[in-house]
Amino acid sequence: MNSQDFRQETLQATALLEEMLALRATVIQAATPLSESFTGGDVAHADPALVNLAHYLSLRHHDLRPLQRRLMRFGLSSLGRLESRVLPTLDAVIVALAALAGVESPVAMPSEDFFLGEVRLEEASAALFGRPPANRRTRIMVTLPSEAAEGPDFILDLARRGMDVARINCAHDGPDAWRAMAGFARTAGAATGRDITVLMDIAGPKIRTAAVQMPDKKSRLQPGDRIRLVASGLPRTCAEVLYSAGVSLPEMVTRLSIGDRVRYDDGKLEALVESLGDGEAVIRVEKTKARGTKLKPEKGINLPDTALGLSPLTAKDETDLVTVIECADMIGYSFVSRPEDIDLLDDMLAHHGMAGRTLGLIAKIEQPEAVRNLPALIARARRRGPFGVMIARGDLAAEIGFERLAEMQEEILWISEAACVPAVWATQVLEDLVREGIPTRGEMTDAAMAARAECVMLNKGPAVGQAVELLDRLLARMDEHMFKKTPTLRALKSW
Repeated sequence: MNSQDFRQETLQATALLEEMLALRATVIQAATPLSESFTGGDVAHADPALVNLAHYLSLRHHDLRPLQRRLMRFGLSSLGRLESRVLPTLDAVIVALAALAGVESPVAMPSEDFFLGEVRLEEASAALFGRPPANRRTRIMVTLPSEAAEGPDFILDLARRGMDVARINCAHDGPDAWRAMAGFARTAGAATGRDITVLMDIAGPKIRTAAVQMPDKKSRLQPGDRIRLVASGLPRTCAEVLYSAGVSLPEMVTRLSIGDRVRYDDGKLEALVESLGDGEAVIRVEKTKARGTKLKPEKGINLPDTALGLSPLTAKDETDLVTVIECADMIGYSFVSRPEDIDLLDDMLAHHGMAGRTLGLIAKIEQPEAVRNLPALIARARRRGPFGVMIARGDLAAEIGFERLAEMQEEILWISEAACVPAVWATQVLEDLVREGIPTRGEMTDAAMAARAECVMLNKGPAVGQAVELLDRLLARMDEHMFKKTPTLRALKSW
């Protein structure tokens, strides 16, 4: 390099150094009020993970794309993998730019604590899920079917194949079955010498179809068809409305407005509210699968445009919490949207005698309000004990739309990592394999990408044991290639 080129490169490094210093100062300044809001003003004794979260949120309010490419040309970090270490990464880049510019660095080189955020995340994951298996970082969670309560063999088989967390869905079965499942999970853990933890997922105000009425059992809904939703009583049809369904939550019908969207069965059908009557609403189907969609009982309903104003805890949940306290290691909290919802749950747990013991908490992120409030939810929940978030992709897609799901699940992973909060990748993972015994190519790729989370959830199905085995092998291999957003370059042997 001749002297003129050298001077040009030095000038560019100096300009980048000044830009990075300005960015660092802006991030710290903007993060201060965020840190104060997360900690109640006690920044001096703040959780370092929440301070890092504040720095990350402040940084991500900037469009860094032009800066990233200029840094890459100098062989420096492009800032693309700094979720768990925002200021240390900025400081490392600044130190390197100062050396390239031939000036003394105004900040110190980060210490060996550079990767401390990753250590905190590992510790948080172990506190929530138990120790990881020897062959992989990401845990496997399985939703237990009713048959798991009939004897110990079903759960023991899943544990031997690689299950780490047994999920009990309190929307199904009852306390006796839940106690049996939890007991068999403990037995399986002892038999395999591994931590098999128990998550009990309370139902919350999930809206589902109740009894249905239609022309015949083979009928499928198509665009243009109308469905009458009834708040109470039996569903009824007429010549103009050939389909009808009751709903599990009567308030839903009375709070709809003309034009509101209604999504059915994880978005397999979308309809618009066409007319309202006394305790009834008629909706018109706008979109559905090519072959149509069957109207069935016990299928979920999502209302992305309707403000229901419901508590995330129902009377059934309060009753179920007695058994949850008795049996679970973690509680899955549906429809949590605001920090106050966590206070509501803790008050109810205290009322039922939880003093002296803390249940791990997994907040299911399934509504737009929960996404908007995620940093505040994390800040509130981290103060109470082991905490994680579940990316509930079925309900979340039905609420925000399928187009935005892929983008949003990435953002939730980033925010969670910045706060050292374990994330659960959930809904329809290896769904064809679980149900039919053979996976699709698309769901294999989805399962591989799930390795960036701390836990992956499988639903129940006839071939769930086979799915656990495959996922165990797949996650172990992906651990050799990737840690969160960072590719790890083991030696390739395919060529």
